[in-house]
Amino acid sequence: MKNIAFLYNVRHHYPDPKDSKTLKETDFDDPETTKLQIKYLRKLGYTVFPIEANEKAYLKLYRLKNKIDLVFNVSEGLHGSDREAQIPAILEMLQIPYTGSAPLAQALMLDKAKAKEILLENNISTLPFYLLGRNDVNSNISFKYPLMVKPVSEGSSAGITNKSVVRDFVQLKKQVNYIEKTFGEKSLVEYYLSGREFSVGMVGNPPRILPILESDHSLLPKKYLPFDSLEVKWFFEIESKGHDHLKIPAKISESLKRKIEKICYSLWNAIGIRDWCRIDIRCDENENPYVLEVNSPPGITPPEHDPACYIVRMAQASGMEYEDLLQEIIYTAAKRYGIKI
Repeated sequence: MKNIAFLYNVRHHYPDPKDSKTLKETDFDDPETTKLQIKYLRKLGYTVFPIEANEKAYLKLYRLKNKIDLVFNVSEGLHGSDREAQIPAILEMLQIPYTGSAPLAQALMLDKAKAKEILLENNISTLPFYLLGRNDVNSNISFKYPLMVKPVSEGSSAGITNKSVVRDFVQLKKQVNYIEKTFGEKSLVEYYLSGREFSVGMVGNPPRILPILESDHSLLPKKYLPFDSLEVKWFFEIESKGHDHLKIPAKISESLKRKIEKICYSLWNAIGIRDWCRIDIRCDENENPYVLEVNSPPGITPPEHDPACYIVRMAQASGMEYEDLLQEIIYTAAKRYGIKI
């Protein structure tokens, strides 16, 4: 195996909570990230075909399909609530092997409400929720405030800011209206958990769990509320290079560690995840863990460009360098397809 197609999406505008147009590309990678990722793949000895996951991606994949041994897919898709399934579906149709989960699993993971329905049905710990559009908000909401309000089908903390924690009906209505106006989608509304927050990286088939990362929000500047908001991820962690609050491996009891690991393995099987993912977990005040969401594909920015990239830090804590993580994902997918390495 020597030829890899690298599928990606490019961000043209830095996310700005005050400019809704910039938020639709929050999940994409900036050009420097993409250049570095391609450089690392070539360093591993692969011939790389970079393909932007836009409307022309199918044509390029069709022309190259007899040359491609495997696709390394970090694309997010362009349009619609099922956009992360677009490239996997094209690759299935063209019978080109690729890293990551199948179209159905990708669509489910992007839709937080559908994913939570599956988790709840399988008795996997996640909070009950409302799915609300601007015409659905009424005084019959039975959850206790404060509530967390976020877009149902966005990643990278798009639409999640200090204003996402609402403390009364007026704030709830305002935030749901903002999300529908900005993203054209409904809001996932659930009780705001005030406990510790963890991120769990998983690699392999069957998967293994990398060292668990904790975001210690008590170390954030006071202007940020204690959760992984757009402001924290994009302005504190990246622009200010603040990552001292990221503790890895997390200092947790064996009991809590076992609970988190059981939840993540059960989730992996229930959704049908393949190769790799990252799961966000938050606890209540009694350290009972709940799934917030699943990230697939998770961000995998080289450490020299973003030292706060979660799954890369987890890999480093397990003794892997950046290129080792890329290679393991490739080997994992290749083995699944029976491709000789």
